[in-house]
Amino acid sequence: MEFIAIDSISELHDFFRHEKPLHPLISVVDLEKVDRSHRRPGVSYRLNLYSIACKVIEGEFKYGRTSYDFSEGTLMFTAPDQILNPGLENKVKGWGIYIHPDFFKASNKGSILTGHTFFGYDIHEALHISETEKIVLEDCARNIRKEISINLDRHSYNIILTNLELALSYCARFYDRQFLTRGKSSSDLLEKFERMLTDYFSQTSPIESGIPDIGYFADRLNLSPNYLSDLLKRYTGKSTYEHIQIKLVDKAKTLLWSTENSISEIAYDLGFEHPSHFTKVFKNRTGFSPRDFRNQSQVSTNPS
Repeated sequence: MEFIAIDSISELHDFFRHEKPLHPLISVVDLEKVDRSHRRPGVSYRLNLYSIACKVIEGEFKYGRTSYDFSEGTLMFTAPDQILNPGLENKVKGWGIYIHPDFFKASNKGSILTGHTFFGYDIHEALHISETEKIVLEDCARNIRKEISINLDRHSYNIILTNLELALSYCARFYDRQFLTRGKSSSDLLEKFERMLTDYFSQTSPIESGIPDIGYFADRLNLSPNYLSDLLKRYTGKSTYEHIQIKLVDKAKTLLWSTENSISEIAYDLGFEHPSHFTKVFKNRTGFSPRDFRNQSQVSTNPS
C-alpha cells in the first residue's frame, strides 16, 4: 500500500490545494473548499499533525479497512502518525483545526493539551454533537482563525492556545454527555469486558500467553484502548489496568489457598515473566506478599 506523509501545515495546504497558510504551525480550514480531485485510489495518507475536524460527509469515508457514514455533524480527532484513506467522491462540509506537534511543545500548557485521550479514539468513536454544541465549537475555531489572520505578536500564541484549550475542554464535556446518553450500549460493552476478563482468568491451564493488556480486550471489543479505558473509568471509577489486576490477584489468592505450588510456579502460571513482578503487584493490591498471605491463610484455617 502506498502512503503519502503530510508532515507540516504547508504540506497539508498543498495537499488540500488550499491557499497558503497564515501560520506555520496551526491552521483553520474550510473543508468545503478542499480540492479532492487529485487523490488517487489505493493511496493512504499519514497525517503527522493533530486535528479537530467538524464534518458532514456525503459519501464514503474509509478508515483502515472500514467505511463509515458521517452524514450528520460529527467531530473527529487525530493525533500524529494516524493513517487515513478517505474515499474519492466525498463531499465534505465543515471546518478543521490542524496543529503541528511543535505548537503544543512550545509550552507546558500546550503539552498538557495533547493528553486528551480522545485524540487516540478510533473514527467510529467520533463525537456526535448537537447544533448548540456545534455553535460553541465554531466560535472557538472562528477566534483561532481570526487570531492567525492578523499580524502575530507576543500575545498571539497564548490567545490561540487559550481558545484551543477552551475548545478541547468543551469536547471533553460533550464526550461525557455522549457516554451518558449511550448508557445502554456502554453497559453492554462493560458486561462483555467483564465476561471476557473472567473467562481469561478462569482457565485452569497456565496462562502461557502472558498477562493481557488493554489492547487485548479493546481489539476484541472493536474499541480503541483509550475509549475502553475512558468508558471503564467513567462507569466504574477504575482503569482497565486496575480491573485486570483485581482479577489477576483474585486468581492468585485462589492458587495460594488451594495449591502447594511455589510462589514462582504460581507467578509463571499467571503469565508473569519474573516472580518478583508478581510479588510486587500482589503486595500493592493486598498489602501482603504472596508468602505472607499464604501463611496468614494457613493460620486462619488451621488454628492451634
